[in-house]
Amino acid sequence: MLKLANKTALVTGGSRGIGAAIVKRLAAEGANVIFTYVNSANKAEALVKEIESYGVKAKAIKADTGSAVQIDAAIAAATESGNIDILINSAGLFVTGGVEDETVDKNALRQQWDVNVIGVAHTVRTIVSKMNDGGRIITIGSTGAARSPYPGISDYSATKAALSAYTRSWARDLGTRNITANIIQPGLINTDMNPSDGPFSAAMVQAVALGRYGEPDDISAAVAFLASDDARYITGATLNVDGGQSA
Repeated sequence: MLKLANKTALVTGGSRGIGAAIVKRLAAEGANVIFTYVNSANKAEALVKEIESYGVKAKAIKADTGSAVQIDAAIAAATESGNIDILINSAGLFVTGGVEDETVDKNALRQQWDVNVIGVAHTVRTIVSKMNDGGRIITIGSTGAARSPYPGISDYSATKAALSAYTRSWARDLGTRNITANIIQPGLINTDMNPSDGPFSAAMVQAVALGRYGEPDDISAAVAFLASDDARYITGATLNVDGGQSA
């Protein structure tokens, strides 16, 4: 039985890595999926064709989550045929730089905040009027919200901590409509931004109880659960998918 049959999902940042895994898993569970991307239209269209092979509808929309204008246009396009049931906030930036590092690109740090926090908040505020009661809001955060395993990620960690606070408050705001809001905090996940064979992976994996990196499908499985009716009484929650890194 498909747990998300006849549901419509919008996934921001859905063309690569964790976002693409989420798009595929939601489609496999029967949801029609719309996703945004910033670069590589060819890759996005290839993903659309793959999703359609599951027998569901799919659409890719070029939109930068850091731009309110582009997000507004994307949501308008995504809701042309009806309301959204599931919103996945997956788009994000990772910019490093210690607080004493004078060479850090301050514009990049500001853009990180625009995409990771302001853009997500704007997306939620804009879409709730176009979301069906009983909907799901699932945000992809980071275990970095609660701990900083190495220097140079204070700004990134702060953005993810803000998302955790937002999620708890959205759960309160939207509970009367039976809309749930939860955040998934991945740990070490094997993506092109943080490959399991990277130069620092051997050192970082020592902090993981299971002794290995996770895969994007580990995150998409958690998303599919929270998006389903099985998770109807879970809201305002933080789910760490980190192989015990936070244990």
